[in-house]
Amino acid sequence: MTATSLPVINYHPAARSPVSFDEKLAENNLDLKAARLDTLQVNVGKLCNQACKHCHVDASPKRTEIMPLEVVEDCLQVLRNYEIPTLDITGGAPELNPNFRYFVTEARKAGAKVIVRHNLTVMFENGQTDLPGFFAENELEVVSSLPYFLQTQTDAQRGTGVFDKSIEALKKLNAAGYGIDEKLILNLVYNPVGAFLPPAQDAIEKDFKRELETRYGVVFNNLFTITNMPIARYLEWLRRSKNEAAYMQKLVNAFNPATVPGLMCRNLISVDWCGYLYDCDFNQMLDLTLENPLPQTIAEFDLAKLANRRIITGAHCFGCTAGAGSSCGGVVAS
Repeated sequence: MTATSLPVINYHPAARSPVSFDEKLAENNLDLKAARLDTLQVNVGKLCNQACKHCHVDASPKRTEIMPLEVVEDCLQVLRNYEIPTLDITGGAPELNPNFRYFVTEARKAGAKVIVRHNLTVMFENGQTDLPGFFAENELEVVSSLPYFLQTQTDAQRGTGVFDKSIEALKKLNAAGYGIDEKLILNLVYNPVGAFLPPAQDAIEKDFKRELETRYGVVFNNLFTITNMPIARYLEWLRRSKNEAAYMQKLVNAFNPATVPGLMCRNLISVDWCGYLYDCDFNQMLDLTLENPLPQTIAEFDLAKLANRRIITGAHCFGCTAGAGSSCGGVVAS
């Protein structure tokens, strides 16, 4: 089986916006094109042990999409051939892909830094209790969502009992050296629970560090604030609660031209579980593929052809450019 033989499926409807993102760029004399590629971001499947309300991937325990070994090998070949500095592995819960550990160890052999988007509670699934040791052995950068430092808000977004498990998992990561050893980076992610933008990243990071250490003895390196994207479950919630129009207007009104040069889509390529290529993980969920005749799959990857390409945009892009901006690494503008 090869990446090109697998189907592309459009999972999610698009958000409605009072103005198109391309029109907003034009108003500000901006052009959104790819720059230097430094990250291969790979979604290895939609299977997850959780079903979070804000999940733009629509991941859950019921999903069956899993990246096959053949596509993993194609990704590894690209890392080797082009010496891309960073592999960012997402899901679902990436660890539930049976090829996850092979992917990590081979990517490290190729010299890539590896980031894992780890949901914390997967650590308590069968066969996953040794994850802190595996992460530490391979010096993975761990990025984990924790909606708040209190149980009520976290469980409201991620499910009953998730907060307590998350705190226990963070303690296990601390025990393995994460957040303490300078080589073992532990970053947390804050997503707003409602239809509003995140607060200033520096301020809420201070709150998280103080409260998590005081209340639970937990330490970590950085807190990333990420705007909820109007995609999948979050968009469905916006529509059910009749908040879509107001939320989209809020994003448009908060558009910040200074965020555009630092948008993550300029420096990464996103790969779905089938091996298809996208400008970012959000475009992937909306099936906004790269323009033809650009390479469409990881098996066809060609860095020269992908350089300086025009980024495909949609209404969801306002989420990345509102206020201080939003990316997988938190804010993008001061």
